[in-house]
Amino acid sequence: MCGIAGFINAGGTKDLQSMWIKQMMEAIRHRGPDGGGSYLCPPAVLGHRRLSVIDLEAGWQPMIDDEAKVSTVFNGEIYNFLDIRHELEKRGYGFRTRSDTEALLKSYICYGADCLTRFEGMFAFAIWDERNQTLFAARDRMGKKPFYYTLQNGVFAFASELTAFKNLPFIKLEVERKSIARYLAYEYVPTPDTIYKNIFKLRPGHYLTFSNGILKTVRYWDLPVPAQKVNISEDECCERIVSLLGQAIKRRLISDVPLGVFLSGGIDSSAIVALMSELVPPSEIKTFSIGFRESSYDESPYARMVSNLFGTHHYEETLSAIDAGDLLPEIVSRQDEPMADPSVVPTFLLSKITRKKVTVALGGDGGDELFAGYEYYTGSILADYYLSLPLVLREDIIKPLLRLLPVSTGYVSPRHVMEKFIRGTEAPDWLRSQIWVGAFTPDFEKDLWKDFPLSSSNPELMYEQTRSLFQNFRATNSLDKVFYLFAKQYLLDYILVKVDRCSMMHALEVRAPFLDKDVVEFVFGLPAHMKIKRLTRKYLLKKALRNHLPKSILHRKKRGFLIPTALWLKKSLSPLVDEELGEANIRRQELFNHKFVSEMISKHKAGKADFRKELWTLLVLQLWLKANPVGVI
Repeated sequence: MCGIAGFINAGGTKDLQSMWIKQMMEAIRHRGPDGGGSYLCPPAVLGHRRLSVIDLEAGWQPMIDDEAKVSTVFNGEIYNFLDIRHELEKRGYGFRTRSDTEALLKSYICYGADCLTRFEGMFAFAIWDERNQTLFAARDRMGKKPFYYTLQNGVFAFASELTAFKNLPFIKLEVERKSIARYLAYEYVPTPDTIYKNIFKLRPGHYLTFSNGILKTVRYWDLPVPAQKVNISEDECCERIVSLLGQAIKRRLISDVPLGVFLSGGIDSSAIVALMSELVPPSEIKTFSIGFRESSYDESPYARMVSNLFGTHHYEETLSAIDAGDLLPEIVSRQDEPMADPSVVPTFLLSKITRKKVTVALGGDGGDELFAGYEYYTGSILADYYLSLPLVLREDIIKPLLRLLPVSTGYVSPRHVMEKFIRGTEAPDWLRSQIWVGAFTPDFEKDLWKDFPLSSSNPELMYEQTRSLFQNFRATNSLDKVFYLFAKQYLLDYILVKVDRCSMMHALEVRAPFLDKDVVEFVFGLPAHMKIKRLTRKYLLKKALRNHLPKSILHRKKRGFLIPTALWLKKSLSPLVDEELGEANIRRQELFNHKFVSEMISKHKAGKADFRKELWTLLVLQLWLKANPVGVI
């Protein structure tokens, strides 16, 4: 795992270009602490920071093929690189290293852009083809690895993180108010946009070319449209899932450095341990988890249960859930873009303790999105039932009763959940799940902003990426489209960003077997009714794993990282909230209505309303803006 950066057409002397690329690499040193390198081949300059995982001695980058006049910088892993190498050797290509980087480079030389169809892995890379003066860059199918790019005044630049663009004289960093508005709604800035004007994320499953000043992006892969009917039985599907997941885990065991597993005790991470134990002696498997002293937030007993069941070497660190919130300013200041997932705190801590023992860890990311692990999937089904009720029942009985539900700072606030459910249910079908999972609604944001940056006459402009994804996906079943949205937005810009940034802050590589191409294509191609049945989430995965995991794990309630966000905002983080969201700071920024912000804080602290998501999202933004003092337009 590594960090990559580069630019084309920047001009300047070689000394200046060398200084600029060194500045970019220094900004992402944490992604690759084992060394770095650069290659100047005017008008292109490539830079690389390395975290050594495969071929520790010879896999250094930028990697250059002098004969073909092609060079590359690569971040990620190609798990099937040995198969690709053997295929290329039969075609007469020679190799001087054992690295997947060289297999990638030779594949491009042999196949051009078609090389992407042969790769199974997580990757973001850039290749400079001196023969035709073209930059070719690509991102993996699901977007595990980040790739940012910009084209300003004829200069093209790219990097693994936005921080690499700082201090470059040919790049202008300006925070866009429209991007802030979308961040407040989504809790992240949805792809392809970023928080900065004219800087973009390459979409997953896409490649780009830059040649003669012209930038083009092309899609090379997308999730399959689910079948309406399948010709195999449920039992055959289950056998196929276990087989494919086992194969995906086996692929991800290739490493020249120590390897472990993030183990929460949930179904996804437990499945990885169970199937991994059939490939590796369990005594050689290292598992890692975070525990909390407060029992209501602690899931570590489930992780220990799984570890004891399979006999892994388990590492656990117990912390105070309440005190953990104190880490928020440090973590946010190191994020290259604001992202308001509160589980970033335990993910940061888990990555830290894991890196003490291993360099690579397997995680369960993607299982919830593939198999309907979130309550939002069942919510989509229940919403249709709710809308079928008589209007008078909904308006005159159910809604008034909601106001009698308690407001709580616990893991679940009943009134907050039900109000959110009804608000989303009454939204258009394409917007429903985003209202449930997001923070600010357009109406709420209009009250927040002094000058709302999006059209007040069409608040759905806030969610134009969501609408486009939903409407352009060719599935006929609306629930299949919900699966697509979660894969293309929530998983991509929320879950994977969190894991990538938190792990790479500690130079830890995290691999996701559930996001294996073969697993994804098979499971996503199944109709929704096979994956969720009678409101049972993860129905098919639970059935597939019934001979591999005990019922106590398979049928336990999904909780994820339990984060006392509402309590943090009231207690341990209250001074930070008062400072960052106080009248003086809000007035100085001239972005938001300080009276509206003050009212939210007062109602939340008094227990009159639950604004945990809104206040948390706003606090993260303020901390990020403080750590990244650039102009807002």
